[in-house]
Amino acid sequence: MQLKFRLGLLFIFSFFILLGQSKKYKIHTIAFYNFENLYDTVDDEFTNDDEWTPNGAQHWTIEKYQQKLKNLARVISEIGTPENSNAPTLIGGAEIENRAVLEDLIKEPKLQPLDLGIIHFDSPDKRGIDVALLYQKKYFRPTSFSNIPLIIYKKEISKKEEQSEVLDDEIEAKKENKNRVFTRDQLLVSGFLENEEIHIIVNHWPSRSGGEKATTMFREAAGKLNRKIIDSLQQINPQAKVLTMGDFNDGPFNKSIKEGLGAKGTKAEVVEFGVFNPFEELANKGLGTIAYRDSWNIFDQIIMTASLVKSDFSTFNFWKAGIFNRPYLIQNSGAYKGYPLRNTLNEAGFSDHLPVYIYLIKEFK
Repeated sequence: MQLKFRLGLLFIFSFFILLGQSKKYKIHTIAFYNFENLYDTVDDEFTNDDEWTPNGAQHWTIEKYQQKLKNLARVISEIGTPENSNAPTLIGGAEIENRAVLEDLIKEPKLQPLDLGIIHFDSPDKRGIDVALLYQKKYFRPTSFSNIPLIIYKKEISKKEEQSEVLDDEIEAKKENKNRVFTRDQLLVSGFLENEEIHIIVNHWPSRSGGEKATTMFREAAGKLNRKIIDSLQQINPQAKVLTMGDFNDGPFNKSIKEGLGAKGTKAEVVEFGVFNPFEELANKGLGTIAYRDSWNIFDQIIMTASLVKSDFSTFNFWKAGIFNRPYLIQNSGAYKGYPLRNTLNEAGFSDHLPVYIYLIKEFK
């Protein structure tokens, strides 16, 4: 009885006091979570996953893997509470080894009642980690999905090589083999949230490994690709509702977000065809999703087009954003006390990132 209550009651008839008036609203939670090294225990000869095996550096056993799945399932099932008792309708994920680990995840007892669907593609990332979208089949119906590669290079081919008599395809092959940075694709999913079309882009932008300044050009390229995807959707439908979510490996104020994607931090700044980042306000409050050297930043964000930022709730529109932070997600002792509780050699934790979420609401008439 309690389970049925959690899955349905407040989802269908959620009451909020909004703008000083008591009204009835439907609500959907949209979430993103970096699962941090969600690997199985099987060695994949085509990726660098050796450390995530029983004999590898992480001593990754089946027991740890199963505990990791339970931990993630608990978090996913609780994101968005207490405002919405139903688990997220859409969950973007990152650091996922393959589809098989997602199949195992959605079979966990806390998630199985949700009847989650999976959209996943293998990416060219050398570590073998991908992004994916999980969705409640009852509320979301995908109509199309594709993985869009981010083509970036460590350096350009020299002028001498360009001026040589080497054929163009040979030059391209040389770029591909020696200079390309193999990173995660950007996942684009289109579909219907109930009866309203919505588009979701799931991201895991290039890391800061090698230094923030040395790698910023890669994330700036990722931001420009994201903007290009959004532009293409808006050309088809100027009122297209687009959510781009992910671990951007940059915060709300970095160039990749502010210029590449063009995100604004307040609703008043957002112009037609523009995009709004509600997590800029949370960053201004000192909140974070990831900690490094006792400093917090918000790398995990959900950003949306102007078409979702309206005061008219006759259709699904943005209500508010949050960072899901519970005491059980935080280390309570040791050198990393206060940091997200991640995997260690001794136990399977949750993640080194905290999940983020937004609410989309619609007035129920």
